[in-house]
Amino acid sequence: MKPFFQYDTDDHRRDLLIRAGKVTLTALQQYDVAWDKIQFIGLSDTITYKIEASPTGAYLLRIHSDRMSKEEIRSELVFLQALNKLEDLSVPVGVANRDGSYVLEVDTDEGYHRPYVTIMHWVEGEHLKEITDDHAFQMGLLMGNLHQATMDFNPPADFVRPAWDVDSFRTKMARLERYYSCFLSSEGWGLYQAAAEKIRSDFSAMSSNDDNYGLIHGDLHSGNIVFSEELPAPIDFGMCGYGYFLYDIAGALLELNPKLRRKYIQGYESIRRLESGYVRHLECFFVMVMIENYCHHSSDPRETSSLIHEQPYAQAYIRQYLNDISFLFEGIESVTPGIPSVMDRNT
Repeated sequence: MKPFFQYDTDDHRRDLLIRAGKVTLTALQQYDVAWDKIQFIGLSDTITYKIEASPTGAYLLRIHSDRMSKEEIRSELVFLQALNKLEDLSVPVGVANRDGSYVLEVDTDEGYHRPYVTIMHWVEGEHLKEITDDHAFQMGLLMGNLHQATMDFNPPADFVRPAWDVDSFRTKMARLERYYSCFLSSEGWGLYQAAAEKIRSDFSAMSSNDDNYGLIHGDLHSGNIVFSEELPAPIDFGMCGYGYFLYDIAGALLELNPKLRRKYIQGYESIRRLESGYVRHLECFFVMVMIENYCHHSSDPRETSSLIHEQPYAQAYIRQYLNDISFLFEGIESVTPGIPSVMDRNT
């Protein structure tokens, strides 16, 4: 059987979206949703659609890749149900079909694995066009509230979510090794390998406890936050799993300048105080998440130009990290990156 998710070429992507459209219509027949409009949102680890319905409002339909098992997907929805009961958080929650199931396995074209499908209530709000000081503070406060809430969550015995740790990082580096030549020279790749080795070493020196480790969102950048009446709400918990809280924070700080990073931390610490000396560990996670993002996008030819464009700053961060020079709250100058030449990219 062929995997449902195949989009390594334009033809495969077109065929995948055709299959996905059929799956969406088949899945909707199993819900009490009187839909009016289906709007394609995006394709990544899931294929997502906004389902506009009346009079019940809008929904998010997700077609899942095989990256997560049925048990992991169901556990995400259990976690969100628990968070939804809290006053300080507004999160997307799952919708059961007519049979009471929250995760459906849906028929598709012959010869392909049947994908899992979930439907969730749509969280209303707008994405930020520009991040201000106040927005950064509010985003940090949101992360603090989320981490505080996860500390009180008691997962059931069959709860299963991945861990974002040194083992998952090693797997992602193995993936990057197959694709790095599209945006890195041998010199640049050597820099990444040195950073990976230092990350693994720094990890071994860390100790986890209930105050610094637990269930995290895993991908709470501004694209996964919507604002309604100036208040932020988290969406897309598809990457939620177990990890250090600082790992979660680092992923959010990647897109912020040093000034906004300080505002973010101020917002976070208005809810939860960070341990003394946290900056060194946070910078480790910052570089780790940055490299993981490149691991994720490196196989997509449409991302190559962006990856090359980002290397002057990415490799500057890596060099600061390797030299034990703090960078998180300081400006950083770009460097001449180790990127492949035109000849390298064509070989």
